[in-house]
Amino acid sequence: MNSPIGIAIVAASSGPIDDSVIERGLLNLEQQGFKAYNYYKPEQRYQRFGAVDAVRAEQIHAAAENPAVQAVMALRGGYGLSRLLPHLDFGQLARSGKRFIGHSDFTAFQLGLLAKAGATSFTGPMLCDDFTRVDASTYTIDGFVGCMHAAAHTVSFQSAGAQDIRVSGKLWGSNLAMLTHLIGTPYFPEVEGGILFVEDVGEHPYKVERMMLQLHYAGILQKQKAIVFGDFSAYQLGPHDNGYNFDEMLRYLRDTIPVPILTGLPFGHIKDKATLVFGSDTVLSCAGGDAEITMSGWPALK
Repeated sequence: MNSPIGIAIVAASSGPIDDSVIERGLLNLEQQGFKAYNYYKPEQRYQRFGAVDAVRAEQIHAAAENPAVQAVMALRGGYGLSRLLPHLDFGQLARSGKRFIGHSDFTAFQLGLLAKAGATSFTGPMLCDDFTRVDASTYTIDGFVGCMHAAAHTVSFQSAGAQDIRVSGKLWGSNLAMLTHLIGTPYFPEVEGGILFVEDVGEHPYKVERMMLQLHYAGILQKQKAIVFGDFSAYQLGPHDNGYNFDEMLRYLRDTIPVPILTGLPFGHIKDKATLVFGSDTVLSCAGGDAEITMSGWPALK
């Protein structure tokens, strides 16, 4: 019988909204066959963060050095990883062979890991609230568990209005605000011929358009083979938008950016989210609105 995968929980960004749910999340992880190692300590909370910057950085390094740990998962997103980037030894973290998992604010870590060490990571669930919620998503958890035990992973989805394509390249991207935040820094990877996926929450369509145009004007989007939109939700339109909405914004982007844009990827700040392998060798295909992303090429768990 195989030993359970050791998975460390690190407070890389914000602290939890409710400390009382942490035990439920750890138990849920263990029910899925993992051995949880919790590095978060409520007494170390500092302002909105899971701990002071030095402690949060040390949690990541300590988890990577723990021989009983094979994967490191972010407690939650929020904000805080930007502060840690100069204090993380991305080379050492990559050499640890650990699988680093998270999304939202954790995108900054994933971009830095790819830029500095060329290493893959896993854009997927976090302890809060994917594993702490009472009605945890079977789709999210099954996809994550399957990906953790595999050397290849496929996500299928519907993409209305997308052109038929089949392309291959490095999969990267994730949270749109974090992508634009790191442009021009040493933590932004130079990816050519890639497949860029993006998502965000609480951003009005004009803000999404503005961020996409920033990537476009910076010459980043033109270098990609395709762009895949995940979930963009929790924004509000107003009467003054005068018919401008997400669909109109998307139509404008498709007319402006000379790269195929697909929608419908089940990923973002939503209950049912896919696990994606950031930096993996990926094939993206779409025919008649039926789309599929197949990822491979990451190292096996040690």
